[in-house]
Amino acid sequence: MCLFCKIIKKEIPANIILEDDDFIAFHDINPKAPVHILAIPKKHVNSFNEVSSSTMSGMTNFIQKVTNEVKIQESGYRIITNIGSDGGQEVGHLHFHILGGAKLKWGHLSDADPKGHF
Repeated sequence: MCLFCKIIKKEIPANIILEDDDFIAFHDINPKAPVHILAIPKKHVNSFNEVSSSTMSGMTNFIQKVTNEVKIQESGYRIITNIGSDGGQEVGHLHFHILGGAKLKWGHLSDADPKGHF
């Protein structure tokens, strides 16, 4: 059972922001912004490559509720999902990082080497 499935089953504690029958959102334990929340489906899905459109539809509504709950819907936020090892995915369970609470920069990709990818 993956780490996030254990959080869903309440076997591992998490600082939960919002939860419904299908999704759960909780604070990231290693935040990269003043607000850094992970939103995940309760049904195990390995990554974005495997998610159904119906799950994504529900996730869209859920993330909008989360951003309203933490009061970043007006000031702005970023949503990120990492796919696979090259994409930086560390937990094999679909999750969306919701980052906000400050003016966010996009400098962490500056060290990437694009040679051979274009």
